[in-house]
Amino acid sequence: MLHDVLCRSSFHLAQSCLLHPFVRALGDGTSGLHCPNAFFLRAFAQVYALALARSSDLEAIALYSGLIDGVQEELNLHRVYTAELAIDLGSVVPNPACRAYPDFLLPTAWHNSLGETLAAITPCMRLYAFLGEELVPNCGPHHPYRKWMETYSAEEFRRLGGRLEALLDRVCVDTVEVRDAYRYALRCELDFFSAVVGS
Repeated sequence: MLHDVLCRSSFHLAQSCLLHPFVRALGDGTSGLHCPNAFFLRAFAQVYALALARSSDLEAIALYSGLIDGVQEELNLHRVYTAELAIDLGSVVPNPACRAYPDFLLPTAWHNSLGETLAAITPCMRLYAFLGEELVPNCGPHHPYRKWMETYSAEEFRRLGGRLEALLDRVCVDTVEVRDAYRYALRCELDFFSAVVGS
């Protein structure tokens, strides 16, 4: 399956994300969630909507609709955390590392093939499911971000990601552009974590 090929070829980037100081600090509760991630989510909602508009089969349309609903649930989770931290999401100005992924996703969804769009959005779900699964076993019931980890380690989230990967397998052709889109998406995630630490 193509999604397995892409995942294996970029697994070193996912592993680097897991070992990143920001993710490790998030896992042990010594670093907070940062609101720029909500900026990512809004961009994903737009990309899912664009992909939905370009899809003709009902299964894909239903999947993108479910993904848009999932983004709303994730944004609600971020609103809880930012309210606790007294952060106004509307006033946040994303830094260049935060903008890099959306600035790549949106033009890809507008102008490139649907296969490249899928290759650009799929690794994010796979990565966060991986991070959630790795982090949640070691966080206690009173961990400040347990709900965040449980969201990404939940069976429902993994199942949704699996449906997206199955669609990628149906739609994508193994090209340099598809491989580059998948790898660049993970690189953007890793750069984002580094920017958060440096901010």
